[in-house]
Formats: sequence, C-alpha cells, structure tokens
Amino acid sequence: MNMLNWQFKHYNDLSLNEFHDILALRIKVFVVEQNCPYQELDGKDKKCYHLICRNGKGDLVGTMRILPQGVAYNDIGLGRVVLAKEERGEKEGHQMIEEALAFCRDEFGDVPVYLSGQKHLEAFYNKHKFKSTGKEYLEDGIPHVEMCLKINN
Repeated sequence: MNMLNWQFKHYNDLSLNEFHDILALRIKVFVVEQNCPYQELDGKDKKCYHLICRNGKGDLVGTMRILPQGVAYNDIGLGRVVLAKEERGEKEGHQMIEEALAFCRDEFGDVPVYLSGQKHLEAFYNKHKFKSTGKEYLEDGIPHVEMCLKINN
C-alpha cells in the first residue's frame, strides 16, 4: 500500500495549482474514464472543504469535497469522491472515507453525513455504516443512491 498524504483545505485556502489538480482528476475519472459528459463546475466548490490526497511523489491521486450544511443537503455532505485508477484496489478508498469522516467529526461534531454515490458503490459505503435513504435516481445516465451516516443510530 502506498503512503498517502491527506490534507483538508477550504476552497478559499486552495492554491490555483491545487484547484487545477482537483478539477483535472475529477474530469479524468468522471468525464473521461466513465465516459460521462456533465457540468463539472456547479458553483458548490467555493463553499466546500476539499480533501487533497497526494502520493509519495506529490501527485494528487484522490479528492472529495465536504459540503457544509445547506450546500447540497440539510446536513453535512460528501461529494465528488474520486480516487485515481492506479490507487484503487488496496485500501486507499476506505482510508479516504475514514479521513473524511474524522474531519467531519472534528469540524462539525457528531452530525449526520449524506452522500449521493453511484449505485455500484453502495456496498463500499455500507462498510462505513452509510445506509440508503431509499432515494435512487439516474444522474447523467448513471444509477445513484442517496445514503446517510447517522452517528448515534
């Protein structure tokens, strides 16, 4: 397993190069790899914290945004969760979710955390105690499921 460096920054604290690298990775995976043209810039990034995950060489290999209350959900949300293809398959994805949830607890307390994940990743998120809210839908032609992690339930 590679040694990964995890960092959280609010949009206002990102450098231009960091935001460029975040967008480049999201477009590489969500648009090119998944062959899914969609509107990547939706205005929410400016209100979010961003996870920056770098490998031992300093390359950005993972990112997600942490959406404060009211940005996408009434509660906290995770979104645009992405890990470079070459980093998948070990335990990096699970480590990424654990890092994000620890950040959410530290920043916001023990509050519910929501996400809308691709349906084929539901079992992955279940391992982190996320449960389906029952809301399933197509987004850009890809089946998605809304999920929630309730800390005290």
